[in-house]
Amino acid sequence: MNAGMSNATMAAAVIAAPKKARVERVARPEPGPNSVRVKLEGCGLGGSNLLAWEGREWFRYPMHPGAPGREGWGVVDAVGSGVTGLKVGDRVATLSSAACAEYDVVKTDSAVLLPPSLAGKPFPGEPLGCAMNIFRRGDIQSGQTVAIIGIGFLGALVTRLAVNAGARVLAISRRPYALGLARAYGASECIPMDDHSRIVERVKSLTKGGFCERVIEVVGEQWPLDLAGELTRERGRLIIAGYHQDGPRRVNMQLWNWRGLDVINAHERDPKVYVEGIRLAVDEIASGRLDPFPLFTHRFGLDELDLAFEMMRMRPDGFLKALITV
Repeated sequence: MNAGMSNATMAAAVIAAPKKARVERVARPEPGPNSVRVKLEGCGLGGSNLLAWEGREWFRYPMHPGAPGREGWGVVDAVGSGVTGLKVGDRVATLSSAACAEYDVVKTDSAVLLPPSLAGKPFPGEPLGCAMNIFRRGDIQSGQTVAIIGIGFLGALVTRLAVNAGARVLAISRRPYALGLARAYGASECIPMDDHSRIVERVKSLTKGGFCERVIEVVGEQWPLDLAGELTRERGRLIIAGYHQDGPRRVNMQLWNWRGLDVINAHERDPKVYVEGIRLAVDEIASGRLDPFPLFTHRFGLDELDLAFEMMRMRPDGFLKALITV
């Protein structure tokens, strides 16, 4: 098919203004060269998406139809010229920016084939790939003690990955629900994130004064970042996976220098690295070594986007990860 738009239309979510989403009928896109069109089954919502809905000065409204959906999956229903490796009927996870819609067009190198063993299973590839990339950047080894600060979707997945690697995981989180989840995913110790000094003393005791070879901060706020530095042992690795988007941060450089910490920013910006993470996630999940499906706690329709984001903002007990189903 040629690039461009056909006369056919589709439903797409549009964030028209901060905290105001609606569904519009828009032209259905056609795949250009080296691209495929995907009939979407759903799209996950993540923390960076919440910022777009809440509103920040750097966003412009109304947003593009389907934005800011990055976590789509579905079935290829049309292919452009020059496409190899994918065909109509293949089920894929996509890396995109417009997946809150009935259809999306992506380049073939931004689509990851899903095996038959995952048929019928939701697969928001981008955050699953993020978990794999955070784990890889952490260089987690058997026998290490790993503290994970913040148990949400990513924190729970990295907990399981670290446990699978043979590490002892100390899970630190505010919500009792999240701590229970961390224990179910293999954490050996679950510590309420309520008092800075008490947490430091608890981890110091659990590690016989040595603290942790690896600390992964997954909250994106100042206090958890401060705490992460204090829990990392000399010559340890501090991995920043939290999404810090509410202003500059201060760090205790004296402590970081003295302990000789390796500090890793685990946020990737290379699409190839994202896609490689998705491929690794497919392998882990298809093999049964990683089970993300209990973490998809809430599902919403395209016309319930405001409700989904409000639920994300409030994070009631039992909420972890929202999916938009199409």
